[in-house]
Amino acid sequence: MESVNVGLLGCGTISDEYFSTGDTFDAFDVTACADIDTERAKMKANEYDVTAYDVQELLDDPDVELVVNLTPPGAHAETCRQILDADKHVYVEKPLATTVEEVEEILRTATAEDLLVGSAPDTFLGAGLQTCRSLIDDGRIGEPIGATAVWTSPGHESWHPNPDFFYQRGGGPLFDIGPYYVAALVSLLGPVSRITGSVARGFEERTITSKPRRGERIDVEVPTHEAGVVDFESGAVANLLFSFDVQSSTFPSPAFEIYGTEGTLSLPDPNHFEGPVSVRDGNSDEFEMVPLTHSYTGGRGAGVADMAYALRTDWTQRTSGELARHVFDVLSGIRESSDRSQHVTLDPDCERPAPLPRTFPEGVVE
Repeated sequence: MESVNVGLLGCGTISDEYFSTGDTFDAFDVTACADIDTERAKMKANEYDVTAYDVQELLDDPDVELVVNLTPPGAHAETCRQILDADKHVYVEKPLATTVEEVEEILRTATAEDLLVGSAPDTFLGAGLQTCRSLIDDGRIGEPIGATAVWTSPGHESWHPNPDFFYQRGGGPLFDIGPYYVAALVSLLGPVSRITGSVARGFEERTITSKPRRGERIDVEVPTHEAGVVDFESGAVANLLFSFDVQSSTFPSPAFEIYGTEGTLSLPDPNHFEGPVSVRDGNSDEFEMVPLTHSYTGGRGAGVADMAYALRTDWTQRTSGELARHVFDVLSGIRESSDRSQHVTLDPDCERPAPLPRTFPEGVVE
C-alpha cells in the first residue's frame, strides 16, 4: 500500500519517540515537522532528515496527509481545529483535549469534514497488553469481575526540564497517567457505564529540581492525588489511583491486575509496549509467566500506523477518536464525581476495540 506522509506539530521531548519509530512502519513516513519555536523545529529536522516548517507552512503542505499533534494539552483544541480546517487527519498525544466540550468539537469537525481523528495512548496495541487480551478472550481467568490500577510518584518536576504543563489545565496525574490505564482497561473489559471519584491537591506550588530551571516555583492548577471506582458495562469494577503526591510507598507502583472468576492476570506497565504478563489460577501456588502472543514492542507510532492502515484499506481503526472520547469521559467523570459528590453515569457510544492480529504491524493488509 502507498504510505501516508506524516508531519509532526510540536518538537518537544516526546517528538523523538515519533521521529525514531517512523522507520518501523511501512504504513507511514514522517516527512516534515513544525514548532512554534522554529529553531527547535530546524534542529529536529536536521537530526532526523525531514523538512522543517513553521506551523502554517506545515498546514499548507498538500503532501502531508496526517498531522501528529504533539503540542501541550491546553493547545490541543485550537491546534486540532487548525489541522482539520487544513483538510488533514490528526493524531493527538493524550489527552485529546482539556474539556468534554473541546473533545466533542474536535470530533464534530472531523465528522463534518470526513476526516479521521486518533489519539494516544497506543500502548494497548503492544505485545504485552495484546497478550492480556488473548488470555481474557480465551477464558484463562474466567469471567473478569474486577481490576486494580495504581500509579504513584512525587511528581515530574524532579526530572522533566519544563514540567509546568503537568500541573496546568489538562494535566494532573489523572490526564497524564490515567489514559494509559483506562484505555488498556476499555480494550480488555469494554466500555464504562458509571464512575465514582475523589480528588485532592497536595501543594499549591511546586519547586522544580531538574535542570535548567532548578529552584523555580510553579503554580499547581489541578488535582494531584486522584482516585476512582469505575463500573464497566460487562459488570466488572476497577479501582484506580493516580498521584503526584506520594513521596514513597511499600505498595508497588505501577500495580495493574485484573481479577476473574478462575484466576488473576498481572498486566505490564501500560505506559510501555512489552511484558511481562503473568497469570495465577486457583490450582497454582504462584504466578506463571506467560509467553507473549504478539510481537510489537517498538514504541510510539503504532497508533499512527493504525490510522494509516484505516486511511488506505478497510482496516478498523483501534486508536479512534471515539475511544479517546470515552477514555476522556471516564477520566473527567472522576473529577466531576468528586466535585458533585455523586456518581457520574455514561452512555458510551464506543465499542471495545478489536484485538490485533498477531502479525501486526506486518502482513495486516493486502
